[in-house]
Amino acid sequence: MYNHTQNENGTYNTRCLYCFMTVASSIESEKELDLLEARHICPERALAELLEMEKTIVASRHPN
Repeated sequence: MYNHTQNENGTYNTRCLYCFMTVASSIESEKELDLLEARHICPERALAELLEMEKTIVASRHPN
C-alpha cells in the first residue's frame, strides 16, 4: 500500500504505508510510480511475512 502526493509542479511522491519509507519523489508520471513501487522491498512487510510463515510451520509440526 502506498500513499501518493502531488507536488505543485505536477510531479508525484510516493511513500510506503508499511515502513513509511519514501519510495520515490518528484516523479513525472503515475506509470513510473507503479514501476518504482513494484521494485520496493519493504523490510517491515518482509519481516511480517517471515514471522507468519514461521508461525505456520511451527503450528504444522505441533498439531493440537
